[in-house]
Amino acid sequence: MAFDFNDAELGSILLAMPIGSLLGLPISGWLVSKYNSRVPLIIGFALNTFALALIGFSHNVVTLVIAVLLFSFTTRIYNISVNTQAISLQKFYERKIMGSFHGFWSTGGIFGILFSTLMLNWGISIQSHFIMVGAVALVLTVFSYKYLLKNDKAEKGNKIILGKPDPYIFYLGVVAFLSAICEGGMFDWSGIYFQQVLNVEIFTYGYLIFMTFMAASRFLSDKIIAVIGMPNTYIMSATCIVAGIAMAIIVPTFWTAMIGFSLVGFGTAAVIPMSYALAGASHKYSPGMAVSIIATYSITGMLLGPPLIGYLAHAFNLRVSFVIFGLCGLMLIPVSRMFFIHKKTLEAA
Repeated sequence: MAFDFNDAELGSILLAMPIGSLLGLPISGWLVSKYNSRVPLIIGFALNTFALALIGFSHNVVTLVIAVLLFSFTTRIYNISVNTQAISLQKFYERKIMGSFHGFWSTGGIFGILFSTLMLNWGISIQSHFIMVGAVALVLTVFSYKYLLKNDKAEKGNKIILGKPDPYIFYLGVVAFLSAICEGGMFDWSGIYFQQVLNVEIFTYGYLIFMTFMAASRFLSDKIIAVIGMPNTYIMSATCIVAGIAMAIIVPTFWTAMIGFSLVGFGTAAVIPMSYALAGASHKYSPGMAVSIIATYSITGMLLGPPLIGYLAHAFNLRVSFVIFGLCGLMLIPVSRMFFIHKKTLEAA
């Protein structure tokens, strides 16, 4: 059945995602520290495919919310696990590779939107669509299991220490949160922007161009960091986000929006991979727990972004609501500077 939600109602449904993700925080960190990272990665990903199918078969608001909660909860489990695997694997290399891992994730998003476009054009039901995606994901999960790293459990730093936030992790978390608001909001609203503001019939163009440039940027980000350094890469990312959003909302035409969304995708791409890589160097927490904490900020931002845009769009209009992305991008500059000042202080101590 079609729910026919308005912008505010859709935003409320999407709010179930950060709740499920936050519920997964203590569990994901505990699982990674107790069973290494590949066990929760495989189990979490398998359950995630079931939750996806459940979303497609939901026929009332209650089952839809439950399905969305389960989907975000299991996404949290495998998200922490796979990033812990990536940090552990990077230790075997003499160069940074975290950005490339996230580039493959973005590439998956591109294939996802292309596949979804085909399903829409062919009139395939959402139930059949999600079952096909889940089946492919399960096959890949089983195939990948034997290739995952073993015995990556850290001996210390596996518990969250309550009290005053660690500035090292806190600054990284805020940076990830700001970037994730842009990323999550663009995931869910870029297509709607093309549909409602630009009146484009094939509205998936907005999401597709965003994801394409995000993937390209992530594959290039490791090389960019090697040339200009992480502090300047954060500033470059912020500049691209602000410039891209300004183009899209000030001159709302097809090509300016395409260029603008390209810049936003390019700008947001490197922020979270850099933050995860830096979190893995924490002296207070193990890589798995540090990534889990940073992911709390990033996933919360990624999943709060869509409902926030929905509420603002309902109160004002969609163009006005996209100003939030520009503000978040701008704030990346001072917060990242505070992080590197603090990092330098720790290194000098």
